[in-house]
Amino acid sequence: MSLNEYTGRMATLKVARISDFGYFLTDGEEDVLLHKNDTDREFEEGDEVSVFLYVDSRGRLSATTTTPAVTVGEYSWVPVVNVNPGTGVFLDIGIKKDILLGKDDLPVFESVWPSKGDLVYITLRVNRNNLIYARLASDQVIQEISVPATTKDFNKNVHGHIYRTARVGSWMLTAEGYKGFIHESQRRTEPRVGEKVEGRIIDVKEDGTVNISLLPRKQEALDTDSEKIMEYLESRNGAMPYSDKSMAEDIMDRFGLSKSSFKRALGRLMKEGKVYQDKGWTYKKENN
Repeated sequence: MSLNEYTGRMATLKVARISDFGYFLTDGEEDVLLHKNDTDREFEEGDEVSVFLYVDSRGRLSATTTTPAVTVGEYSWVPVVNVNPGTGVFLDIGIKKDILLGKDDLPVFESVWPSKGDLVYITLRVNRNNLIYARLASDQVIQEISVPATTKDFNKNVHGHIYRTARVGSWMLTAEGYKGFIHESQRRTEPRVGEKVEGRIIDVKEDGTVNISLLPRKQEALDTDSEKIMEYLESRNGAMPYSDKSMAEDIMDRFGLSKSSFKRALGRLMKEGKVYQDKGWTYKKENN
């Protein structure tokens, strides 16, 4: 087996000779350099060394004693460290060289590509030129590592990371290991792949997968929506040209709320005596 075939994998090699800048390791037929910058240990000729083989920035096969977070055939969550529009995102797997997750393995729309700091669940792949790339885990892989939820988990708050997204909805793996689906109606915006989200379980399926909502509970939403209206009123010295008779499109453009949500929040504020309406306008009461 050629050393190149170990690219992206761990290998145990023997120190063949030592130079000023590192160690030449061998499998008995081929050599590879373990640069001193790629190890924090010292070795002698004949020592066996466990290394990860990768291609450096100059296209040379190299070794490191750092065990990466992920290797070919193995999966792990790794952080995004840089985004290159049109090319893909770069990931930190623990070695000195960042690994590219190319645009062909990412959603078509860059708006839902991972951002710096997001976590993605990936493995490594090696192309015909012996270069290492990242590959997102498939739905089948996520299914294999997931654990089933039970009916006791209904309405439970959960958090986790998005591993797949589409117009119809998004898929996430929760911290507990539940595989969850977020229908488009249960999210205000489409989350990024790799983004950490928080929600609640709104259904537990027979197979143990769950449906999740990213929308706040009604009381929480009412509090937030009411605060949003009051903040806007205060920014306009207590008067705004919006009321429960306003057009739904105008309400959405200004507040990002549906008309029904706006009317509920406004009704609450009026009931609490904080605002009143007059001729299509809403006013903050002077004693509030």
